[in-house]
Amino acid sequence: MNLITGKRVLVTGGAGFIGSSLCHDLLERDNEVVCLDNFATGKKENISDLKDNPHFKLIEGDIRDTEVCNKAVKGVDVVLHQAALGSVPRSIADPATTNAVNGNGFLNMIIATRDAGIKRFVYASSSSVYGDSTELPKVEERTGKVLSPYAITKLVNEEYARIFGSLYDMETIGLRYFNVYGRRQDPEGPYAAVIPKFTQSFMKYESPVINGDGSNSRDFTYIDNVVLANNLAATVENPAAMNQVYNVACGDSVNLNEMTSMLRGYLAGHNPKIAAVEPQHGPSRAGDIPHSMASVGKAVRLLGYKPNILFPEGLKRAVEWYVDNL
Repeated sequence: MNLITGKRVLVTGGAGFIGSSLCHDLLERDNEVVCLDNFATGKKENISDLKDNPHFKLIEGDIRDTEVCNKAVKGVDVVLHQAALGSVPRSIADPATTNAVNGNGFLNMIIATRDAGIKRFVYASSSSVYGDSTELPKVEERTGKVLSPYAITKLVNEEYARIFGSLYDMETIGLRYFNVYGRRQDPEGPYAAVIPKFTQSFMKYESPVINGDGSNSRDFTYIDNVVLANNLAATVENPAAMNQVYNVACGDSVNLNEMTSMLRGYLAGHNPKIAAVEPQHGPSRAGDIPHSMASVGKAVRLLGYKPNILFPEGLKRAVEWYVDNL
């Protein structure tokens, strides 16, 4: 298995949930890390233990600023572009800012990467690009009509990456993340992801609110699988793997009712009072995809990807982290 070693790596959005996990992972294997973040959604505490590491450099700046992007890529071997404004509901409430960050910011970063002569550009895409497609499992070559401004930005990112690969001899690889969860994922705010949000609710003895009847299903993907996929994408040498997009998931799905029940059970193992907290149901959420499950066959074949941690084990690990840190 190929992992990134002995490189200088730029992680944009490096103080975020996924980005900070990448920064920690890279520093454990003799890499130098440049972390670019404006702390709009990233948190300084996610990287506070790295600030005195001589191999770690923090640039506080915004990918909407071309000068910042050009500064960040200097001397870098590979770019792991994670910076984005996530959340479908946020993009529906504020499409302009979502487009400015995810669209223009992405273009700024890939241009800066090209101009710096960096070949490999790995970037975060999203399962949201499958839109209204009802096909399961989701296969990379077949998407539907997107359902949110956020999804539009990710689809445009993929097209820009494809074009830059063909026009400028770059090696771009997009990773379509499916509902990533795990340590350091923020439970706070109106756009918090479901697992940390529900975890915090249960720990406060408050009923979590499930959108709709709970039958919506997701291919929940533990953070370590995402870290692995980024390593593989950054180091793969097979020419057929370049300028492609890949699902990063487990190839399985759990509906929201099942997830909530498992989560409550694991938390009750730490605090039996939580077993009495009952979830509630609210209205369905605009822009949500009803069912999401990935085919990971392409990533297995071309990247050598295999999800190391499946949902039950990942959820246990996430719960243990939140119990210790919330």
